[in-house]
Amino acid sequence: MKLLQRYLFMELLRVFLLLVIALTFMLVFVGVFQEATQRGLGPVQILQIMPFVVPSMLPFTIPATLLLSVCVVYGRVSGDLEVTAAKAAGISALSMLMPAFALGGVLTVGSFMLTNYTIPWAVGNIERIATQAMEDIFLDILATQHMVSDADRGYSITVHEVRDRTLIDATFRYRTRDHSQLTVRAEAARIRFDLENDEIRLLLKNAVGSRPGSDSTGEIDRHELAFPLPRAITKLNARNYTISTLQTKIGERSAAQDVSQQQLAQHTAMTLLTGEFEELNSRDVTRYRNSNRKATIEERKLRTEIHGRFSMAASCLFFAFVGGPFSMLQARRQFMTSFIICFLPILLVYYPVMFLMANLCKTGSVQPVWAMWIPNAILLIAGLTIFRSVVRH
Repeated sequence: MKLLQRYLFMELLRVFLLLVIALTFMLVFVGVFQEATQRGLGPVQILQIMPFVVPSMLPFTIPATLLLSVCVVYGRVSGDLEVTAAKAAGISALSMLMPAFALGGVLTVGSFMLTNYTIPWAVGNIERIATQAMEDIFLDILATQHMVSDADRGYSITVHEVRDRTLIDATFRYRTRDHSQLTVRAEAARIRFDLENDEIRLLLKNAVGSRPGSDSTGEIDRHELAFPLPRAITKLNARNYTISTLQTKIGERSAAQDVSQQQLAQHTAMTLLTGEFEELNSRDVTRYRNSNRKATIEERKLRTEIHGRFSMAASCLFFAFVGGPFSMLQARRQFMTSFIICFLPILLVYYPVMFLMANLCKTGSVQPVWAMWIPNAILLIAGLTIFRSVVRH
């Protein structure tokens, strides 16, 4: 029996590796094209990010590839009557399915390691390459045109020259929060792109500031300026953080909720005490409520990501639990037909339910600790039903 299980496991592993390499290779070009389109990367940067796109594709390709591998191997051995012969020799169907479950368990752990460690590392490298590329493009524009302006965001940068990534004799004009214009001239400035905060950060040297209508100038008390990026940049999302980082951010969002609730409670109490009831609809109250709502939504998204990550990784095991018994029942069919018949209900039920549960968790309608496991529970019920038919026949 151990010899048969070892034979089935090696067949599964061989077919799985062949299929996952082929499928991932095809999807890598889709991922690279998407990254290049979003970030405006050139051919050199595309080649640089290509190895880091591969890990991002694997969590999506592994479950489907495992299901196809199980259909191929168990469909073949069942069609060759090897399952019937094994049962006649006293080997149970469960024993024959154990290699598929073992491979599913290994891939579950591997998928989780990918989503929790490898993908954040890969995304960090993609961000580094994209940041370097955008800084080069930005500096090239300043070096050739000597000016970058964004009227919608209220700032412009003018330089005399760009020398060794340093802006020489730079002038910055921007709109402050009180909508007044401020002009800052610096002998030199170093530039850095902060993609996480969607900002351009400038480190100033010997800077002086002035306002329109005023002839006076003076040294400013800041040595760093921050401007919005001149175009929309894809920010890091929850999927690109490790679970430890997600938990830290959840703590930050919870603290932000507490602060905004305290501020709202204090403002409301002061309003009731003074009798100025019109302040209950003031701009401050709206800001406190919006801050609390934003922190709450972000916290829900982060919690959903954590539980969804475990659920998605475990789907490998549940896919194997459904695909193995189903392929045994479909012995006389072609493996591709068995795969389509098995995968089509998964495509029409499993993934829509998963996206539905994720959206409900993010809106606070259900708790992610159990809701994100509902798609896998559906697979478990389907797998048990099919497995009973395999044992009976």
